[in-house]
Amino acid sequence: MITKKKTNWFGMLFEWNGSVLPQLLPRLFILFLYTTAIVYFRDSLLEYHLYINPAIFTLFGIALAIFLGFRNTVSYDRFWEGRKLWGALLNDTRSLARQSHTLIDGVDYEKQRTHFIQMLAALVHALKHQLRETNPDADLERLLMNSYNKKLQIAVFKPIVILKELGIWVNRAKNDGKLDSITQIAFDENLNKLSDIIGGCERIASTPIPYTYSVLLHRTVYIYCFLLPFGFGESMLWTLPFVIVFIAYTFVALEAIADELEDPFGVEPNDLALDAMSAMIENTLLELDNKHIEPIKKTKGYYIT
Repeated sequence: MITKKKTNWFGMLFEWNGSVLPQLLPRLFILFLYTTAIVYFRDSLLEYHLYINPAIFTLFGIALAIFLGFRNTVSYDRFWEGRKLWGALLNDTRSLARQSHTLIDGVDYEKQRTHFIQMLAALVHALKHQLRETNPDADLERLLMNSYNKKLQIAVFKPIVILKELGIWVNRAKNDGKLDSITQIAFDENLNKLSDIIGGCERIASTPIPYTYSVLLHRTVYIYCFLLPFGFGESMLWTLPFVIVFIAYTFVALEAIADELEDPFGVEPNDLALDAMSAMIENTLLELDNKHIEPIKKTKGYYIT
């Protein structure tokens, strides 16, 4: 994800990074050439009455804009729900790390607490990689070291396996006399919250917007844009290609943005910054464990995942 402070109103007109314009340029260029050809052969088209009443495009354009607005609302709801789940992940892992230090006494349990917090950080990275379908081995080996055994390596749902190990750690602390039953329940409540967060992320990742819905919108947008020149060929000449491209940019860009936001856990420019969030959660957990950390730095005003 790219996050950047907004420039002034004039600079925003020429903003490139973070916009969908780069991926739309080939399509808009084709539409520009197509509209230019229609203007060039305008007289022949009018001779054969190949034009459409502009009022039809006005009415249909309003309906299409409402349709696109609904599509973007649905996609943004998925994006925002994913962001709230990762915000809750930060809060609950912090709570567990704090509990491991404040509710369990004894210097002799220092290594065990560190291992518990490392497992929390490993769970965060494992969830990120599961949602992106990438290989988590490097992060898990770095955090768990000798604890990264064959059982976890072959696991399909690694965050859940790590969550089970966290529960076993809590139960072991109780058996060692470090926790009472009430304190164990407090740990279990936060572990259950982590389970809900993982399930919520999996629900978003495994349940996309119905494909037929996306196909219908995609076809409608492009058919509308390619028919649009026939509605204004009588009243406009060489300004028509520029006007059509501008109108098409609005509709096509809205569809492209909706496609990006639909899967908030991906690696496209406007998806959630899971790399930065995972690193930040890991750092805050390590700091709770009294480890020295380096602050996360931005690069030229951007976070890029």
